[in-house]
Parts: sequence; structure tokens; C-alpha cells
Amino acid sequence: MNRTALVLGCLLVATPALAQSVTEKTGINSVLGVSPSTADFVKQVAISDMFEIQSNQLAERKGNAAEQAFAKQMIADHTKTSSELKAMVSDGKVKAELPTALDSAHQSKLDKLKNANGAEFSETFDEQQVTAHKDAVSLFERYSKGGDNDALKKWAGTTLPKLQHHLEMAQQLERDRTNTTSQSSKAAK
Repeated sequence: MNRTALVLGCLLVATPALAQSVTEKTGINSVLGVSPSTADFVKQVAISDMFEIQSNQLAERKGNAAEQAFAKQMIADHTKTSSELKAMVSDGKVKAELPTALDSAHQSKLDKLKNANGAEFSETFDEQQVTAHKDAVSLFERYSKGGDNDALKKWAGTTLPKLQHHLEMAQQLERDRTNTTSQSSKAAK
């Protein structure tokens, strides 16, 4: 009986820590406006930066002129945030582990981009950039308001305006592509 109570007690104590990672991963925290844990925030930011850098390197090679200009800016900015995050972790201001590779969801998105060309590439890239930056803005907003590491919380707050600008740029890319596509369709008729 005592052993059962001990196991149940341990599960109850562990569940919030485990649930937070699951709720962040599934997007429930975002919907509810709940701040991610420091570990979740660091992991998501690191993966997001890796995805941004790699997907935009593809856009530099495969994208149209507007996507190439966008890509150059994204690579520079996300390389900078990645370096800043790594510095905070390595100097001990933030206690978390940095992932060294994309998670399966981001790898799948990157693979889809690698296999796309022309209009298909542009459509996929533009949509992915809008979604990725909406997710990043949500993540940074939530952590800057309720994060539990002061240095990281401050960094999230100062980085947020740049990410909001990235989102606006991505949305403009998508609007421009959609307008060009609809004008081309009308001209063909």
C-alpha cells in the first residue's frame, strides 16, 4: 500500500513537468496563452532558428527575387538570435540543453521544401514562413510575459519586435505571391 501511494505521489509531482512539455509541443499552451518552461522555450527557439536558417538557405537558391531578399535577412537575423541564445546557455545565465538537430516536424517541412521547385516552392515556403513566424511571435510573447528566467525573459522581450517585423515581411511575401498568381490567372483568360 505504501509503495503504491509513493508511486502515485511521484507521478503527481512529475506530471506537471511532463505535461508542460506536451502542452507546449501540441500547441495547447499557445492557445491558452500559457508561458512555456525555460527548457521548452530554449528548445523551441533553437529548433526554430535552425529551421529558419536552413529553409532560407534553400530560398536563396530556389526562391524568386523577393524570397531571396527575405531569405538573406532571415539568415542574418536568425543566426544572430541563435548565437545570443547559445551564449546565454554557455555562460550559465540559462540552464537548458540546446538541441543539435531539427525535430521531426521541422525536418519534414524542410524536406518538403527541398523537393519543391518553382511555384510549388514559393507557395510552400511563403506559407511555412508565415506559420513559423506566427508561432515564434506567440512563443516569445508568452515567455517575455511569464517566463521564469529573468535574463531569458528580457531577451525574449527585446527580440519580439524583430520577430513581429519578420511576420509582417512573411505575410507581405505571401500577399505578393497571391496577387501575382491571381493577376496571372486573369491575364491568361
